[in-house]
Amino acid sequence: MFSFKKNSLSLARRLDMIAATAVFAMMSLTCVDVFLRYFFRMPIPGTYEIVALLGAAAVSFAMAHTLAERGHVAVSLVVQLFPKWLQDIIEGIISIFGIILFGLIAWQSVLYGMDCQRAGEVSMTLELPFYPIIYGVALSAMVVCLVLLVNLADTLGKVRDK
Repeated sequence: MFSFKKNSLSLARRLDMIAATAVFAMMSLTCVDVFLRYFFRMPIPGTYEIVALLGAAAVSFAMAHTLAERGHVAVSLVVQLFPKWLQDIIEGIISIFGIILFGLIAWQSVLYGMDCQRAGEVSMTLELPFYPIIYGVALSAMVVCLVLLVNLADTLGKVRDK
């Protein structure tokens, strides 16, 4: 189980590095586009499309690491009033629902990516294909499922120990 946990968290970290690279690329491209547009009246064609695709990659690839680091916003005002054992049970139930939700997101993203690939859907200006980003969303949702599975196993271990 330790190896599974270690590999899942390592994969989440790798995806987070891709997300950070995408954010850096978005920032760099936007700065260069603004500079060229302002001083030379020469905008970079397709900047809006590239930034949108990089934004989708950044958000989806950062999800698993954010979840692993518990960096997400959690509204647990009421749950904090419960005994610790009940908090653990609720956390386990939430992990199960998360696995179901992100499993569905991964599955439907793969299906949608296959449809876009078959249809040859591309962006308007640069004609970049959409399906690699959609498959990336599917991959990141699968990694979120792995991290949620690790969290569920940890929570079940806490509940069992009590």
